[in-house]
Amino acid sequence: MDASGKVNYSLWGKPAVLETAADVMMCLVPIWVAITVGLIVGWSWKPRWVSFILLGIRSRPRLVWQAPPGLGARRFWLAMTAVSAYPMLKEVWTKFSEWMWPLVQPAEALPSSVQSVLSSQCAVTESHTKISITDEDLSSFMKQLDEADGGPAWQLLMERSATNLKYQAWRREPETGPTEYRSRTVLEDVSPALMRDFFWDDEFRVVWDDMLIYNKTWEECKDTGFMITQWVRKYPFFCKDREYILGRRIWESNNTYYCITQGVPYPAVPLRHTPRRVDVYFSSWRIRAVESAKGDGQLTACEVMLFHHEEMGIQRDLAKLGVRQGMWGCVKKIEPGIRIYQAERRQNKPLSPCAMMAHVMSKVPSALLNDHKVTTTSDGDSSVIGKEKHNLSHGYLRWMILGGAVALACGVERGAVGKFLVFGVVRRLGKLGRRL
Repeated sequence: MDASGKVNYSLWGKPAVLETAADVMMCLVPIWVAITVGLIVGWSWKPRWVSFILLGIRSRPRLVWQAPPGLGARRFWLAMTAVSAYPMLKEVWTKFSEWMWPLVQPAEALPSSVQSVLSSQCAVTESHTKISITDEDLSSFMKQLDEADGGPAWQLLMERSATNLKYQAWRREPETGPTEYRSRTVLEDVSPALMRDFFWDDEFRVVWDDMLIYNKTWEECKDTGFMITQWVRKYPFFCKDREYILGRRIWESNNTYYCITQGVPYPAVPLRHTPRRVDVYFSSWRIRAVESAKGDGQLTACEVMLFHHEEMGIQRDLAKLGVRQGMWGCVKKIEPGIRIYQAERRQNKPLSPCAMMAHVMSKVPSALLNDHKVTTTSDGDSSVIGKEKHNLSHGYLRWMILGGAVALACGVERGAVGKFLVFGVVRRLGKLGRRL
């Protein structure tokens, strides 16, 4: 739904439908191959009870309901078939449930790299347990921004753009833990401070984020701005809703904001069967002003670098497919949402408690600033994308030149002098193609 209140059906355009259909078909290929192999193997090794089932299927089905009352042969066969098939169906459903909705390991059984996501400093007092996000968490996040965290290389996932909005997304597969995502969103005519409040304001989030169905703030620290928040997010009909217990804190340096949100243990909210608790969760932003795409040299645009991963408890390939298909649709809702938020701020409406907590920030330690290469423009990210496109275009050009040279050489059939000249040209073109 856009700012005017009209429903936007652009997600159901032809390119999106074709891309989704292609992804679904690719996912179905291994399933059909497995079914075919299973039928062949199962038919060759079929047990005796299969013969009884086939015998019943071959007979006329109408005898099932026309049989007289009492212990008839047909009803006895149906009862025995149901009793025999129940353990098999139960085992099939168990295997399917484990594949579709894998259970998340408890925190103490997770690898050390995943436990670092859940780690937080806990100080037990007489009244309650206080959990905080420390400078070590900020340092780890800044290493991710510098691509110095030791993880695998990022793979470009998509590039999209709309009015006053530019979006790029990457993905990588670590050795342990869930799939990690990185995205860069640039919005025109938005200040970093407004974007910071926009992301932190849970009361306004329900206006543009239709997946959030419940939120509650459990603890606040007026000195550091640390918060403990409970979220419940709506998932598709075949999945349970997900519950998040999040620790949140903001650091600031030279009008650049580092907003860290990650899952934290919190005994005050007991674990329930539904909604399902998500323990492994990390979603953090760097918000700063960048040069506008208008080319006027003014820092009137806002850049949001997001790093996100979570253990949703869904089969890995299905989760990747869902994230890929839904991420651009979610990002497109940000632009009309921020415009409504801007209009409300111009009317001097009072801030919500969550937005007021976004103004309580910590200063980035000078030691981290010296280690972290902070830039005021997006040249670094643009250069990476430009390099990928440069290498890709040169790869296509190289093969076009080499292919054209081979075709030219093979197309000459007569004349020794002509062939000599053509092969000389082919050799030069081949050297040019290798340099590219």
